[in-house]
Amino acid sequence: MDTTPEQPPHSPSQPPQPRSSARGPESERGPEPEHPEGAEPPGRPEGAEPPGRPEHPPRPAYDPPPAHAPRAPWADGVRFAFGTLTVLPVRVTRWDRQAAHAGMLCAPLAGLAVGLCAAAVGGALLFLGAGALLAAVATAAIPAVLTRGLHLDGLADTADGLGSGKPAEDALRIMKRSDIGPFGVITLLFVLLGQVAALAQLYGQDWAHGAVAAAVAGVAARCSLTLAARVGVPAARPEGLGAAVAGTVPWRSAGVVAAVAVAGCAVAAAPFGPYAVVRHAFAALAALVAAELLLRHCRRRLDGVTGDVFGALAETAATTALVILTFG
Repeated sequence: MDTTPEQPPHSPSQPPQPRSSARGPESERGPEPEHPEGAEPPGRPEGAEPPGRPEHPPRPAYDPPPAHAPRAPWADGVRFAFGTLTVLPVRVTRWDRQAAHAGMLCAPLAGLAVGLCAAAVGGALLFLGAGALLAAVATAAIPAVLTRGLHLDGLADTADGLGSGKPAEDALRIMKRSDIGPFGVITLLFVLLGQVAALAQLYGQDWAHGAVAAAVAGVAARCSLTLAARVGVPAARPEGLGAAVAGTVPWRSAGVVAAVAVAGCAVAAAPFGPYAVVRHAFAALAALVAAELLLRHCRRRLDGVTGDVFGALAETAATTALVILTFG
């Protein structure tokens, strides 16, 4: 029989050992007190993060724009297109990125209106007994009148800037001058001569061929502006029309507008036969390709686009379309 005296549960010289548990240290503290949903636990400062959670990054000082910015109504887009690309009495009610997006999508409509006005003047002169050359001169002059010569001025300024061979900053400074240099004069001369010669040849066939060509040239010229305003094409300056519209048109929207424009140019030539349909579609497509090549060159040389570059693109596309239509 064991006569060893019974030891007390805890000897004064040996502290009690904690009871092991598979639940870990949290179980020794007992269950957390329940709190109403959304209430802060007592003892925690208001607004403090719970212990053990990572801190949130600081909130930016501005609210970032929504992923999908609201679109401007199409009526505002039409007013933007006609108010900025023509001198027609249209009041621009909005001047923001959303209106610029809708306006550049509607740019071919403004080109169609300009082309039809030019064709009407040429047809009136032919009806009054004027020759094809005079009708061609008037048809080439009407777009300049309806745009205040801004596209031709942009063409001359772009030619001066690119022809200078200087870095982007110096070339942009040259383009901003009010005078026109030798490169601009030569470019204007040959472009206008090419347009008049092509229109005279087309009017020599009959008025309808010249009228349709003027409309195709107007649509292709403004459609090139829609493509130049696509996302990914930066503005070379922080101000001006180029900065207002650069990067406002998504790629898919620009492609849809270009496809519709080319198809419309082909349909307009349907009365002339199947070969004319193909030729007019090819002329519109070639005009957009020529403008795209110039756009890429301007991006390399000027690091972006300006209002002058937009004018140069429009005149390049219009001239290319007219010249292609004289073939065959």
